[in-house]
Amino acid sequence: MADTRLPRFAKLGAALASMCLLASCATVVPGGRGTPPPTGANAATLGVSAGPAISSFGLMPRDSAAALDAFEASCAYATTREDASGLTQPFDWQPACRSAPAWPREEAARFFETYFETVRVGDGAAFATGYFEPQIAGVRTRRPGFDVPVYGVPEDLERCWREDIPESEREGRVPLSRRTPEGECVEYYTRAEIEDGALEGRGLEIAWAADAIEFFFLQIQGSGRLISPEGEVIRIGYASQNGQGYTGIGGVMRERGLLGDGPGQYAGSMQGIMQYLRENPEDGRDLMRLNESWVFFQELEGDGPLGSLGVPVRGESSVAVDPAFVPYGAPVFLSTDRPEARGLWVAQDTGGAIRGANRFDTFWGAGERAREIAGGMSARGLAVIFVPRGTLRRLGVR
Repeated sequence: MADTRLPRFAKLGAALASMCLLASCATVVPGGRGTPPPTGANAATLGVSAGPAISSFGLMPRDSAAALDAFEASCAYATTREDASGLTQPFDWQPACRSAPAWPREEAARFFETYFETVRVGDGAAFATGYFEPQIAGVRTRRPGFDVPVYGVPEDLERCWREDIPESEREGRVPLSRRTPEGECVEYYTRAEIEDGALEGRGLEIAWAADAIEFFFLQIQGSGRLISPEGEVIRIGYASQNGQGYTGIGGVMRERGLLGDGPGQYAGSMQGIMQYLRENPEDGRDLMRLNESWVFFQELEGDGPLGSLGVPVRGESSVAVDPAFVPYGAPVFLSTDRPEARGLWVAQDTGGAIRGANRFDTFWGAGERAREIAGGMSARGLAVIFVPRGTLRRLGVR
């Protein structure tokens, strides 16, 4: 979910530089550092080759039906927005999008065979991690046992250039900062400053969580559900971020020899990291504060967290991609060494740590199963992108 995840979960990409616990990704696990992505501004400049026929994948009915639903939900974006990958044009998607709503779901595999062909971007060598929608204990109004504030966006958060940044270095997007009462642009408060009360007394709390460690990981994911003791469900999603840099504490722990397979080391997964934080509360608090990024939330309505396309992402169907290398809304077939990640996905999200060709972050939904799979997902294999028929001819690919 980034600075995440541009919007991952509704802008998580931007904020969460979020997705990499180990190294700089939120859910990256051992081996997650990988190799540097191939050079190339986008898929078109990096180069693509023709992939296998879709009929050769043996698409499963349930898998392809869920992917068709996700594809249909993405059509409003795919048919109207420029494709940053350089592979397609908005009108390329129109035939498939016109047919998707009425296509029988029991014949979804035939839909993809009818309207799409496949390409490999670069060598197609893929690396996939996982993310999920956390469910943690939380309430709307503070009460005993619920003391961790969930803040909305502060009124003094704005984009401005600090005076200590020379004009020659003021390139790209204006950074998130804050204005002092005197009008000076300064860095926004860090995680440590916010935890120490920098935002107290301003009425910014939209809810209260019970567990600081669980909330830390929910911030990394960029979206989640707060469940009250009475069973009320409050769905929250990324609204903004404090402008501070993201540090993956898993990478720090690995450098310190805390993660690994040796005696006294903890498993290099989200679960192993959380275990260490709980068993070593003082050091754990200091570790979490190394990640100075803080995510501000908003309450969400609907049946799922929003991805970068503005539509709900679906567990085991939606995947976060780098839109410079995969068109938003495109189906993606992953053939990986982790059987859970194999199959058909639809590109509906992005993340600050999801960068480069053939880098994917699979979404697993909510619940303990989703948490378990996403927290330990580290899959390698091959990826092919489904593009509308005629794309290869226009690109001059044989």
